[in-house]
Amino acid sequence: MQSKSTVKPWFFIPTLYFAEGLPYILINSVSVIIYKNLGVDNAQIAFWTSLLYLPWVLKMFWSPWVEKIGKTRDWIIITQLVMVSCLGISAIALQLPNFFYISLITFTLGAFVSATHDIAVDGFYLESLNFTQQAEFAGIRPIFYRGAVIFGSGFLVVLAGKLAKSWNNISLSWTAALSVCALIFLAFSIYHFFSLPKFSNYHNKKSDNTENINIHEQKQSENINSLQIIASYFRKPKILIILAFILSYRFGEALLIKLSNPFLLDSFAQGGLELSTEEVGLMYGGFGVISLILGGMLGGFVIAKIGLKKSIFPMALALNLPNLFYFYMSLVKPSLPVTTMFISLEQFGSGLGLTAFMVYLMEISEGEYKTAHYAISTGIMALGMMLPGLISGYLQQELGYPLFFMVAFLLTVPGMFTVFFIPLKSRKL
Repeated sequence: MQSKSTVKPWFFIPTLYFAEGLPYILINSVSVIIYKNLGVDNAQIAFWTSLLYLPWVLKMFWSPWVEKIGKTRDWIIITQLVMVSCLGISAIALQLPNFFYISLITFTLGAFVSATHDIAVDGFYLESLNFTQQAEFAGIRPIFYRGAVIFGSGFLVVLAGKLAKSWNNISLSWTAALSVCALIFLAFSIYHFFSLPKFSNYHNKKSDNTENINIHEQKQSENINSLQIIASYFRKPKILIILAFILSYRFGEALLIKLSNPFLLDSFAQGGLELSTEEVGLMYGGFGVISLILGGMLGGFVIAKIGLKKSIFPMALALNLPNLFYFYMSLVKPSLPVTTMFISLEQFGSGLGLTAFMVYLMEISEGEYKTAHYAISTGIMALGMMLPGLISGYLQQELGYPLFFMVAFLLTVPGMFTVFFIPLKSRKL
């Protein structure tokens, strides 16, 4: 029996989940603003940055190897060190004439590294915390993950905007911003090398018997072929309608998400709202993220009180109806305070709708292979976000912003329609 660690989870859980959230928001959202600031057209931005979702779609296929090869602690430190290189090279690439494709390559590598880091962090969380601690930190993890979102889409974007004005050099401002992130990951890797427990099972003695049983079950489960586990997911009752729901529920959001920032940044002549980078950073990374968190909290409370079956359709409406705000804004070109209000309301509805969606993914993943099935569900969800994003930029360029936003709204209808046919349980949380 290994001796127990005296390291408290508060010393590493917050930093681990901040480190998990930061690359995701940088690669999938902030990259859109970077490329827009540097003059890349909407079609290329939407297509190539949507492809960056792919590692999160595919990570379920290599997640077993992260568990089997080496320790999750080592994977965490190694992936954080590699992320330093990815961000550092991306920062340098922005100073080159062919910055777009070089930075895309490094962002792609960073996406695979980040997805692997996610696997390791979540695995370390399950290994190193007992059941009571896992329950205690279930609400803490998202706070620090969202903190990374606020930092990336808010503070970092505002910083780049201020530096661009001060230095009169947009590319250099983003080089500085990405360099800050590289230094943060260097600090994380050093800190976690010393702070993460070097052995995982440091639970109290009362849980020892349970741990031994779980370890025995884990060893037995390793003998089961991964393909069999994946096949068991696709043998679920009503799997076709479940797949249709997962792929289509966020279809409108997926079209919108890659064009929302370009719309805010584009000039009036291009059909946009002509906001500054600083204003967009404050709007999305400040008011938007706070509204998203509040929507998620309210969504969890409502589901706990009345159950998912009664609340999922109203929450689907809350997710999709605010898409009409963009259609309205593209026609009226409202003032900054009104735009901020619309963005905040849209993000609040997104928090409600996304909460219902994630709870449903957890519900359908219950069973013998809960962890693996949930990973498959989230991988399919990422695919549902990636595919519409690939065409969104081309669609917007052909239709213009007003018609594009209306089409994006109309394409939310099939996803909302599937809500009436998916298997739902009546229970409350």
